[in-house]
Amino acid sequence: MVQSSRNIGVRGRAKRLLRACVKHHNLLLMMLPALATFLIFRYGAMFGLAMAFVDYKAKIGQSFLQNVMGSEWVGLKYFEQFLTSLNGTQVLRNTLLISLYKIVFCFPAPILLAIMLNELQSIRFKKVVQTVTYLPHFISWVVLAGILRMVLSPDYGVSVAIANLFGTTPVNFIGNKSYFRGLLVVTEIWREVGWNSIIYLAALTGIDPGLYEAAIIDGAGRFKRIIHVTIPCLVPTIVIMLILRTGTIMDAGFDQVYNMYNNSVRSVAEIIDTYIYEKGIIDTQYSYTTAIGLFKSVIGLGMVLLTDRIAKSLGQQGVA
Repeated sequence: MVQSSRNIGVRGRAKRLLRACVKHHNLLLMMLPALATFLIFRYGAMFGLAMAFVDYKAKIGQSFLQNVMGSEWVGLKYFEQFLTSLNGTQVLRNTLLISLYKIVFCFPAPILLAIMLNELQSIRFKKVVQTVTYLPHFISWVVLAGILRMVLSPDYGVSVAIANLFGTTPVNFIGNKSYFRGLLVVTEIWREVGWNSIIYLAALTGIDPGLYEAAIIDGAGRFKRIIHVTIPCLVPTIVIMLILRTGTIMDAGFDQVYNMYNNSVRSVAEIIDTYIYEKGIIDTQYSYTTAIGLFKSVIGLGMVLLTDRIAKSLGQQGVA
């Protein structure tokens, strides 16, 4: 009897789903190209992960599938090779340090900017500030790296004029190991702080004005209203964005690092993505770099699940 009722319930849900699909077939057809693209390039490409477990050898005249199936199975050899090699340890350390620096310093920056913009009384000045802070996001790292090299050059850059003004020796920020990671953080904030503040500004518009009015009646000043009204209302958005950000902890910014680093700072600047590019694209070590990429993705997934569980244990909604 119970099984029969379950079957009836399943059939009922299937009929409702079918009717909904027929009713909204125009919307489904519009979604079909995007869905097909996602399936082909996201799920279809996952077959290539098999290269991480074989000694992939590309042979002329054979398809990719034939090459993968005909390659020798090596199991976890390349994962072990990466984690035990000196270069792998150094690259992993650099990636984690740079990413942690960006989380600590870059993640709070758009939150602070959004709060400050929300407190501005002049709408015109607010729009000017928003425009000025948004614009750097639309400049590629290739262009920005070239500008930085010109500005910070110890031979002819603006830093030379500033150093001469104060009677000091010009510092080669881009070629100095002590300054390079800090330079990455500063330039990341400068380029992305305005763009990343958009979602927090949107969250601020959803705060009930009655909460501010009640706080004013209770005698709360502007700073106390920020502490006791604005920030608590932003916490759910901040938590979700932090969970998503920790999922990319193994992404330290390929475009930025690759266009800015040089041999002088390689030991502190080379990250997993630049290492994969050099070993995979240039040296054609496909199996080795596929294993590194898979390792990176698994760590990212684990961080998302871990931070989501921590957020839920602290009473927050999380992402799932």
